[in-house]
Amino acid sequence: MERYPILEVDLKKMYTNTKIVTELCNTQGIKIAGIIKGFGGMVEGALEMEKGGCSQIGSSRIEQLKTVKEKGVAVPLLLVRIPMLCEIEDVVKYSDICLVSERNTLIELNNEAKKQNKKYGAVLMYDLGDLREGVFTRQELICLAEFVEYELDNVVLEGIGSNLSCYGSVAPTTKNLTELSEAASAIEEKLNRHLNIVSGGGTTTLPLLVRGGVPGKINHLRIGEGIINTQDLPLYWNTNIEGLDKDTFVLKAQIIELNEKPTHPIGELMVNAFGEYGHYEDRGIRRRAIVALGNQDVGDSSKLVPKDKNIIVLGASSDHTILDIEDCSRNYKLGDIIEFNVLYQAMLFTALSEYINKKFIQY
Repeated sequence: MERYPILEVDLKKMYTNTKIVTELCNTQGIKIAGIIKGFGGMVEGALEMEKGGCSQIGSSRIEQLKTVKEKGVAVPLLLVRIPMLCEIEDVVKYSDICLVSERNTLIELNNEAKKQNKKYGAVLMYDLGDLREGVFTRQELICLAEFVEYELDNVVLEGIGSNLSCYGSVAPTTKNLTELSEAASAIEEKLNRHLNIVSGGGTTTLPLLVRGGVPGKINHLRIGEGIINTQDLPLYWNTNIEGLDKDTFVLKAQIIELNEKPTHPIGELMVNAFGEYGHYEDRGIRRRAIVALGNQDVGDSSKLVPKDKNIIVLGASSDHTILDIEDCSRNYKLGDIIEFNVLYQAMLFTALSEYINKKFIQY
C-alpha cells in the first residue's frame, strides 16, 4: 500500500516544459539556467532540465549543486545565492560560477580558486530597485568589474545580472532591464571586451519576454518556477505560454476524517497555532474533510490548488488541512485521496519535507 502524502513528479512533463521555455528564450538569444531549488534539488529534475536545453543548472544551496555534480550533471553549475564566507571552499569545488556583490567575497573566491588550481566565474549583481542583493550604483558596479578583471587572477568576470520581484516586488520592465544592458555596455567599453552573461532575472521576466519587451542585450535568465510551477504564470502575471503543463508536480493526500460541522468556530477567538487571527465566513453547516497534511508540510495551505474545482481549502494547522467538500459531485469517503496542484511556496516545502514521499513517473 502506498504511503501518503505523496509528491508525484512527472519527469516527461518536466522535460517538455523545460524544452518549451528554453526554445522560446533561445529565439530571442537568451540562454536559461535551470533553477532546481524550488523542488529541493532533486537530481532527477536537474537531469530533465539539462536534457531539455538548460545551458546551466543553478541553485541557492551549494549542497544541492554538490549532489547533482556527483550524479553526473555535465553543464556548468551556478550558485544563485551570494556565497557565505564559511562555504567558499565548497563553492569553488562544487560549482563553476556564482552571483556575487561583495569585494571581500570575490577575494576569498580568488584565494580558494588559486588553492584548487582552477578558474572560477563571477556574475556581479546590480540592484535595480528590488533592494535584495547587488551594488546600488552603476559606477560602483563598474569599479567592481575592473577590480575583478585587473586584480584577481583566478576569478573570471563572466558578466553582470540583477534580481527583481523576489523581495521588493519590483517588476522586470524594459526600463530597468535597459539600465542593466547599458551598465553591461559601459563595462564592456571599460574592459575592451565582451561580457558572456547579462542576466535579466528569473521567471518574472518571462511575461516581459513574451510581450517582446526584453532589451536585446539581455542573454541569460534564471528559470525554475516557470518550468515547474507553470500555473503561476497565468495566475500571477496574466501570461500563457502554449504547451506548458501544470501537472509536473501533483501532491496527493489522504482523507482521515469526514464530517458535517459549522463553518464558524464556536467560542471566544484567539490566535491560531501560528500566532495569527483567522478569518471565518459563517456559511452554516457544511460537509468537510480533513487530510493528513499541514502547514509543516506545505508552508501555507492557501498555496494548494485542489484538482477537484469544487473543493475549497479552508485552512490548516501544522498537520491537518481542512477542506470544504459540500459542493463536490464526488461522494468522498474515508481513505480517499485528494490531489492538489502546488504553487511555488507549497512546492518548495513539500519537496524538502522528509514526511512527504516522492514518486517519480518515468517515461
